[in-house]
Amino acid sequence: MKISIFGATGRVGQEILNHALNDGHDVTILVRNKEKIAHTHKHLNIIEGNALNKRDVEEAIQGNEVVISALGTDGSTTLTDVMPMIIEEMEQEGIRRIITIGTAGILQSKTESNLLRYQSNESKRKTTRAAAEHHKVYELLNQSSLDWTIVCPTYLPDGERIGKYRVEQNYLPDNAVKISVPDTADFAYAQISSDEYIKARVGIAY
Repeated sequence: MKISIFGATGRVGQEILNHALNDGHDVTILVRNKEKIAHTHKHLNIIEGNALNKRDVEEAIQGNEVVISALGTDGSTTLTDVMPMIIEEMEQEGIRRIITIGTAGILQSKTESNLLRYQSNESKRKTTRAAAEHHKVYELLNQSSLDWTIVCPTYLPDGERIGKYRVEQNYLPDNAVKISVPDTADFAYAQISSDEYIKARVGIAY
């Protein structure tokens, strides 16, 4: 399979990249600095550029079958600036499948059903800026023609791969505390060959 990954130098993105290469997929990544990628691989195509540049985004997506975005919010609007370009290019190229990493804040609240978690009393976060950015991405994907899945981890320490976790469509599993980066990446990567959570957010936790 031919996979395009955005955010491949981030914590979750690196893990997803390793999964894809280990399984022999052809992977294209867009990075600001090639030196951040520790290894070369015969199945890895590295494009050095800027995700805020439409032409770079187009080059990173063209010819692929699946797009994975592990882009973070990093205190800026990069995520919501880039996603419209990704969606537009995918729709033009006829590529339907996209998996993104979101946040548990954009799952539905179980206590206030008309609100998302970050808008409700379920949220313990002092700031909602990152969740609001991911909310915009959720709205953009929901309005698109794409087959999207948003993986929504709760507290995300580095940790180790355990391989056992709970998931719930559109909600965070009860009594969720944390989920490691490797297990989040493991679940997100598995979605490239699954249609179980098409057009859905998925809460993930131990």
